[in-house]
Amino acid sequence: MPAPAPLSPVQAEALRTGTVPPLEEVRHGVWSLTSPATSSVADFSYGYLVEGSDGRLTLIDPGWPSPDAVDRLDAALHEIDHRLDDVDLIVATHLHVDHLGAADAVRRATGARLAMHPAEQRALASRADDAVAADADLVRWQVPAEAQEALVASWGSGRLLVDVVPDLLLDDGDELPVAGRRLRAVHTPGHTSGHLCLVEPEQRLIFTGDHVLPTINPGIGLGGRTAADPLDDVLASLARVVELDRPGADALEVCPGHEYRFVGLTERAETLVAHREERTRDALGALDGLLGGADGADGHAARRGSSAAPSVWQVAEAMTGWRGGLRSMSGLPLASALAQTEWHLRAAGRAGDLAS
Repeated sequence: MPAPAPLSPVQAEALRTGTVPPLEEVRHGVWSLTSPATSSVADFSYGYLVEGSDGRLTLIDPGWPSPDAVDRLDAALHEIDHRLDDVDLIVATHLHVDHLGAADAVRRATGARLAMHPAEQRALASRADDAVAADADLVRWQVPAEAQEALVASWGSGRLLVDVVPDLLLDDGDELPVAGRRLRAVHTPGHTSGHLCLVEPEQRLIFTGDHVLPTINPGIGLGGRTAADPLDDVLASLARVVELDRPGADALEVCPGHEYRFVGLTERAETLVAHREERTRDALGALDGLLGGADGADGHAARRGSSAAPSVWQVAEAMTGWRGGLRSMSGLPLASALAQTEWHLRAAGRAGDLAS
């Protein structure tokens, strides 16, 4: 299925040219704004400002922790005749640094409260232990030496950790304290364990963070280690947002954390589900190919725990679905690919066929 068409020509052009789009009005009292990374002007995320009937503002996803994050927000606010102290609530869709990184600086500058899902709070509290566990992932996956340094820096103990404590916790179904609006939290675990989407039913908007993006297939299990299977979680979460969509003129407009705004949430969610199914088939095909293909269950069982068992790295490298192949990736995209490979094989009941 083709990617949904962009609703914003400005955002579409920015994506095409690798530039940063300006502040843009989405609906009356709703604006999109950008937060560029410190390392690359072309790497940015979207945040959103939502105005209440009392003139107060809610900021969804404050973005990257760049040195000029507060100045950029201040300039954007002046464009719409607002000031920093008009922001009284900051909501994080999830804990990743490109969405949450500037939260503490913005909170200090505005006096706003910071809200997130309880699972993200727990993940942030255990972030140091999680980073050490991520180093162990690299060993278990048998990552080659030449790729390890970048993976430790992006996935493991060398990664940038957001150090922030929320003032307000939002659970599934909670309505945000925004005057004159029904802005509701929807728990959508999968990308991270505490990922939230936010729905504004009156204006038919859904702020999806990294849960649903127009062309990117978001990674899974990328924040907050839990006993839950992130593959099961993301499939259930995609079904959940489809239930909120409607056909025709009442369709939800998707306001994502990256790329561009679009209509077609149901179709895009169906494409993402199909992508997950294809990724499982790809991982199983690669694993079976490495195991000899025709040995059957007895042959697979005989290899478990033996030196012949393939590693996660070997399976991922043998998969055909990665754009450019596994070795074209580095850093977090590579870590995400390896984590996804392991999760898909676990979900298929084949993790025991991997080297441990």
